[in-house]
Amino acid sequence: MHNWLLPEFVEDVLPAEAIHIEGMRRKIMDLLRVHGYQQVMPPILEYVESLLTGSGSDMDLRMFKVIDQLSGRMMGLRADMTPQVARIDAHLLNFDGITRLCYANSVLHTVPSGITKTREPLQVGAELYGHSGLESDFEIQRLMLQCLSVSGMNEVHLDLGHVAVFRGLIKGAGISRELETELYAVLQAKDISTLKELCAKLQQKTREALLLLPELYGDKKVLADAASRLPDYPEIKSALNELCIAEEELKPVIDKIAFDLTDLRGYHYHTGIVFAAYANGCSNAVALGGRYDEIGKAFGRARPATGFSMDLRELSRIIKPQSYPKAISAPYEKGNKALENKIEQLREAGQIVVVEFPEQKGKSVDCDRQLVFHDGQWIVKEI
Repeated sequence: MHNWLLPEFVEDVLPAEAIHIEGMRRKIMDLLRVHGYQQVMPPILEYVESLLTGSGSDMDLRMFKVIDQLSGRMMGLRADMTPQVARIDAHLLNFDGITRLCYANSVLHTVPSGITKTREPLQVGAELYGHSGLESDFEIQRLMLQCLSVSGMNEVHLDLGHVAVFRGLIKGAGISRELETELYAVLQAKDISTLKELCAKLQQKTREALLLLPELYGDKKVLADAASRLPDYPEIKSALNELCIAEEELKPVIDKIAFDLTDLRGYHYHTGIVFAAYANGCSNAVALGGRYDEIGKAFGRARPATGFSMDLRELSRIIKPQSYPKAISAPYEKGNKALENKIEQLREAGQIVVVEFPEQKGKSVDCDRQLVFHDGQWIVKEI
């Protein structure tokens, strides 16, 4: 094996893509900052128990694990930053009011989540703690759409769902935990034939409701259809009402809104509205989020919470980067203050200036202009 080979689904980020990703990261983090979201930088490595809290429980098989040589305890390389941010809110900040936090850092997965995915996503996201009303859901959803927009992605459509619809059916019918797990799996896989087999022995009302769920995808008419055909359980009525309100709230900021009542990603930790943003030409969601009110419970504070996250490396593949910006070539003249001042002036204006070393073989790459001395001053001239 060649020493320079990398593991499968692990790759270097080369200059053109790196500057593209960094540009998106800066715009997104600047946007989050002016909305009051404070950046945190949790460690990439910590004890497994902490990382598997709340949303992390779905990440158990996707987490790299190692033995801590100091304590002998099992440690994990984070596969998701949400549990870490919840720990910071609950245990370190310990603030009684509303906390807004954001992050942008790498996570590691044992296997990629898709055939074109990396095992080292660059996860950027925002979390809002301390408010249980729909207003905070809407703030997070609008903020996610704005983050996609500033990154260069304007043509998106939004899918909305609510875990309480499926959860209400399970509770109302008294379905066992084992069957609930099986039903969840087949609904996620859209496996209708297996769903029919699992529902065969259930009561007619429950069977018809569960078989209807995969059909409940589309525009606002889906909500009216669900209200008239699903059981009249309080949890389901409340969930459908929240989705109606969400549609009215988001109409002014996005044209394409759909409803998917079988979207159960994060079902084990989400507690309310869930959402996913999609872009043309991409089968996977480009951003995901939802409400998860119990995530801080293991850290001593079960605070209401909602948030979103996205992978900047995946976004960079969809939003094609431009070529790396060209530089200005400057001569090496030790002690030439006028030249040094001109170089500094250009760099402060955001220009890339590369100083060529004495006896250098060839010019530096990506230079399309040069600094030359003309009529008593240093000027930029096309090469």
